Amino acid sequence: MIIVLIGYMGSGKSSIGKKLSRKLRCNLIDLDDFIVEKEKASVKEIFDAKGEIYFRKKEEEYLKELLTLQEDTILSLGGGTPCFGDNMQYVLEAKNTKSIYLKSSVKSLADKLILKKSKRPLIANIQTKEALAEFIGKHLFERSPYYSKAAHQVVTDHKTKKEVVLEILSLL
Repeated sequence: MIIVLIGYMGSGKSSIGKKLSRKLRCNLIDLDDFIVEKEKASVKEIFDAKGEIYFRKKEEEYLKELLTLQEDTILSLGGGTPCFGDNMQYVLEAKNTKSIYLKSSVKSLADKLILKKSKRPLIANIQTKEALAEFIGKHLFERSPYYSKAAHQVVTDHKTKKEVVLEILSLL
């Protein structure tokens, strides 16, 4: 089975994915890391050199490839991946795949991301937590229709990573 983790940046896709892959003894693939490895360039370098359209085409191509894997895998998508092209439809229609939306509130995301914003190019220049919360709220409003199509939703607010992993396991 391929378990596809979907959610906004800071929702825990990477950290929950690591714990879940250890618990299930299966591979963890981060789609952005996979793209970086295949393209031999960082996401920023790809955007700068070839543009967003090129990146999104490659993202779709590699997503389709990964959705055909036969071994048990946790696949963590970039926060924007489900919102471009037919990517969410590919996830929903893929055989032997479960999609899980790690749903976090704007406040929870802003509290986490304000501490790590220097490592996140999309939000690095946002100065205050209030401005960050506004930015996140706008993005979530735009992205929620895509995220909400996931087979399951797990609210992450006020839960430990272990609790989220146990909830995901109960859904499987």
